[in-house]
Amino acid sequence: MSMLKDVLEAGKFGITAEMAPPKGYDFTEQMEAAELLKGKVHGVNVTDMQSASLKATGLGLCIKLKQAGVEPILQMTGRDRNRMALMGDALAAAAFGIDTMLALTGDHPVVGDCRDAKPVYDLDSVGILKMLSDMEATGNDCGGNEIAGGAPSFYKGASVTPVYEPLFLQINKLRQKVEAGAMYIQTQGIFDLDTYKRFLEEVDKAGIKTHIMAGIIPLKAAGMAKYMNENVPGIDVPQHMIDRLAAAAAEGKEKGVKGLPMKLGIEMAAEMIAEIKAQGLGDGVHIMAIGAEKNVPVILEKAGLTA
Repeated sequence: MSMLKDVLEAGKFGITAEMAPPKGYDFTEQMEAAELLKGKVHGVNVTDMQSASLKATGLGLCIKLKQAGVEPILQMTGRDRNRMALMGDALAAAAFGIDTMLALTGDHPVVGDCRDAKPVYDLDSVGILKMLSDMEATGNDCGGNEIAGGAPSFYKGASVTPVYEPLFLQINKLRQKVEAGAMYIQTQGIFDLDTYKRFLEEVDKAGIKTHIMAGIIPLKAAGMAKYMNENVPGIDVPQHMIDRLAAAAAEGKEKGVKGLPMKLGIEMAAEMIAEIKAQGLGDGVHIMAIGAEKNVPVILEKAGLTA
């Protein structure tokens, strides 16, 4: 049974983290981070060649995490695999006890590091969710053929972008994902609670019932924040946060102390998580540390959260 499902459906505050497989076949760094996350989160998303950059497959790292006692969340995109390959991966995942997944459409290869790769996009995120829901309901594969031993069941999720104009388009897409079988939602990174509240209000007005987890990206530097604002859709880091990070960098340079911007980023992330929990804004948080997964336990401790 999915740990995340148990937590969210019991009305508890869900906590998930995220990590990427290596650009190679040595999983040592990821497994070291996993040991630190064990017992502190309800699941760890494993990205599927995020930003269309070639990595080891997410299923491989999910298996390693499961064997190490950490609950993996298998991200599946339609960019690189058709429905046969996607369903094959789902069946393989189930064989290893992986029962939580998140469907994404996937970034186009032109933004990645293997730009000659041809995209597939047989199914988008909604299509992946519907395919798995149909499989669970009928016991059949994507060709209508009976699955030996019966179909596995997944706790299915999807993503949404609260910072989007016009917002009603994102709300309509969210409705499609929920209708296709998404039982929980992880948002793109949020940095302004007023904007997030507006999104939650619109979801409520639309009558969409699902578990929503706020995406949290701990900032490492002012340059990182500026880059995301300019290059990552759905990200809007307020100028006052950028100014604080820049001031921390200047202070560190003056005093000869390294790491002050990252330390501030950890504190800002913890403050936002604590406020989300205190105000009851959604059902949990999804922390995307982007290569700094070892900081997640520190963030959770500062936020006063335990899994």
